[in-house]
Amino acid sequence: MSQTSRSANPYSVLRRKPIEGDDEEGPSGLFKSLGLWQLTAIGVGGIIGVGIFTLAGVVAHGDANNPGVGPAVIISFLIAGLASGAAALSYAEFAGMIPRAGSAYTYGYVALGELVGWFIGWDLLLEYIAIVSVVAIGISGYFGAFMSGIGITVPDWMNSAWTPETPHGIINIPAIAICLLVTWILSRGSKSFGRFELVAVGLKVLLILGIIGIGIFHIQGENFVPFMPTSLGPVMAGAATVFFAVFGYDAMSTAAEEATDGKKHMPKAIILSLVIAMALYVLATLVLTGMQNYTKIDPTSAFASAFDSVGMPTIATIISAFAVISILTVMLTFLLGVTRVWFSMSRDGLLPKWFAKTDAKRGVPQRVTWIAGIASALLAGVLPIRLVADLTNIGILAAFVVVCAAVIVLRRTRPEVPRTFRLPFMPIVPAFGVLASFFLMTQLHWETWLRFGIWLAIGLVIYFSYSRRHSLMNPDSPRHLAAHQEN
Repeated sequence: MSQTSRSANPYSVLRRKPIEGDDEEGPSGLFKSLGLWQLTAIGVGGIIGVGIFTLAGVVAHGDANNPGVGPAVIISFLIAGLASGAAALSYAEFAGMIPRAGSAYTYGYVALGELVGWFIGWDLLLEYIAIVSVVAIGISGYFGAFMSGIGITVPDWMNSAWTPETPHGIINIPAIAICLLVTWILSRGSKSFGRFELVAVGLKVLLILGIIGIGIFHIQGENFVPFMPTSLGPVMAGAATVFFAVFGYDAMSTAAEEATDGKKHMPKAIILSLVIAMALYVLATLVLTGMQNYTKIDPTSAFASAFDSVGMPTIATIISAFAVISILTVMLTFLLGVTRVWFSMSRDGLLPKWFAKTDAKRGVPQRVTWIAGIASALLAGVLPIRLVADLTNIGILAAFVVVCAAVIVLRRTRPEVPRTFRLPFMPIVPAFGVLASFFLMTQLHWETWLRFGIWLAIGLVIYFSYSRRHSLMNPDSPRHLAAHQEN
C-alpha cells in the first residue's frame, strides 16, 4: 500500500508527505558531494564547540539567575548526553530511510502529518539561527581573551550585549562579524564547506586533546570538593542548558540530500559524531573543574581562565586563538542546517518558492543562507548568551520529542520500508527519548516557554494563512496545479 493511500485526506492538516521522493540534483536540487568522514566531521563540528568552550563554564560557575553546579557539571553533560543518545538512534533510523534535506521537519511531516512537520520546521528555523548566535557570542568571549593575552583590551561596549554581569556592554561587534564571515564561507558551496569543516574539526579535536593532555597534570583534588555544591535541581537545569552541546548531529542530518550515499553513511555519521563528542566532553569537564575552583572560572572563556590560573598565560592565549577557529565549525554546521530546513519547506510549498532557489554554479540556496546569516548576526549583537541558549534548547528538545515519537509511529505504519539502520529495543529507546527530552524542557525558565509559545503562535498564523493553501500536498495549490498542467 502506498504512503499516499495511508495518509489523511489531501485537504487535512494531517496529510503526510510520501517517503518515496525525488532526491534530485540540478538547478532545483542540491549537489551530492559529502562522504562518510565529511558528514562525521560536520556532526562533530556541530556538537563540539561553544557547549564545551563556553557553556561548561557558564553552568559550572553560575550566573545571575542560576547557581553554579561546580564539578557536577559533568553530571549535567552525562544526563544531556543520555537523552541525546536516545534521540540520535531515532535520527539514525530516519536518516538511513529518508536521506533528504529537512531533518526533523521531514521526519515529522512523513510520519505525523503536515501540521506537525510545519511546527517542527518553523521551530528549527528560529532555533538554528539562535544557535549560530550563541556560538558567535561564545567566540567573541575567547576573542576578547586572546586580544587581552597579546596586550590589547577590547572595550566592553563593543564586545558584549548588556547583562547584569556586563553593565557596560552595548553591542557585540566581533559576534556580528563572525556570523557574516561564516555566512560567506557557507555560500561558497557544500564541497568547499565540507573540506573546510574536515580540516577545522581535526584542529578542534587536537586542541581538546591538548587541553586534556596538559591540563590533567594541573588538576588539584581540592577543586572537586564539594563535587555538587547545589541540590540536584540546578544540575538538571544545567543539563537542559548544556543540551545545546550534544545535538549537532541534528543539523548534520539536514545535509542528507548532499551525501554521496545518504542511506549508508548518515546513520554511521550520526552515531560516530555523538560518541566522539561525549568522550571528549567527559574528559574536558573533569580537567576544567579540576584545574580551577568553579567559583573563579570565567564563564566567557572557561579553559583560557583555567590555564591562566595555573600560571600558563601563553597556553591560555593559544587556547583562545584556536577556540575561535574551532568553534566556527559549529556555526557552519547549524547555519547549514537552517538553510536546508528552510530550503526544504520552501520546496514543499509551505514557504514561498523564492526561498528554494539554488545557485546553479555552487548548488546552495544563496538567498536563505544570507537571510539566516544576517538574522543570526543581529541576535548575536544584542542578546546575552544564556537567554539565546535556553531558547535554542527548548526548540531542539521539542524536535527530539517529535522525532522519537515519529520513529515509533512509522515503524508500525510503514514496517515494509527498507531501513539501513534499525534502532535497538524498540519502542523503549525512543520512548525514553521522548520522556527525557520533555523532562529537560520542564527545567527551563518560564520566560523561555513564553518566547517559544509566541514563536509557535506566529507560525500557526502563517500556516493557516499561507502554507496550508500553497502546500504541494494540497491538490488545489497553485504549484500543484501548475505541475500537473506541465505534465
